[in-house]
Amino acid sequence: MSRTATVKEPVAETAAAAVDREALIQELAPQIKYIAYRLAMRLPPHIEVNELINAGVIGLIDALDRYDPSRDVKFKTYAEFRIRGAMLDELRSLDWVPRSVRRKATVVNRTMQELERRLGRAPTEGEMAGAMGMEADDYLRFLQDAAGSAIISVEDLHGHDGEDRDLFETISDPAAADPLEQVRVGEMKQSIAKAVDRLPAKERLVVGLYYFEELTMKEIANVLEVTESRVSQIHSQAVLRLRGRLKSFMAGCT
Repeated sequence: MSRTATVKEPVAETAAAAVDREALIQELAPQIKYIAYRLAMRLPPHIEVNELINAGVIGLIDALDRYDPSRDVKFKTYAEFRIRGAMLDELRSLDWVPRSVRRKATVVNRTMQELERRLGRAPTEGEMAGAMGMEADDYLRFLQDAAGSAIISVEDLHGHDGEDRDLFETISDPAAADPLEQVRVGEMKQSIAKAVDRLPAKERLVVGLYYFEELTMKEIANVLEVTESRVSQIHSQAVLRLRGRLKSFMAGCT
């Protein structure tokens, strides 16, 4: 499926109640499938993409119910946000990430922050493995195992409402019309930009290509001339670094 799926703007972006819901769901179906398949690329095989699509439809219906045209946000923009959020909620409810991976991710995150403070720079994979008492290959295998859990990228961080928020979901909520919320989101964007800029070059490139250029892992692997599994490892380590660096900021927003 093309990553640039085109979706017509809904004809009516005024009152959501006046829109033919069934027609609108059909109109946005390609985008729901696109988002679902993009998420599914990094999920274990037992996670059915249809579950994500169904959750996306529910997210779209939620968007219809909650859309406020007075907020000067296009319905399509708002709907895509709700669709993706509903899919992430579905993944969280499945709780498919093994607890052992969650625990190890916490240790990796803590070790990474300690090494950064001590070295004054981002630690290498070899330094991380040594600090954790692991062989380099074992550390890389863990990063591969953690690749799927990185979708729910900052699950340890909490928004102002106490709910788990995805890293880029946190800064892209089009409903953040409250002035104080807009300030918070603006500060968050600046913090994320600084944190991304501090990533090692290859991790920064992977984050940019995946989240902003919307390349797939396979396409990024072709760009970097490495395997897809290596791209997943680089991505996982980048997310762990970002999570650690942003944790103090998010704690201050609660």
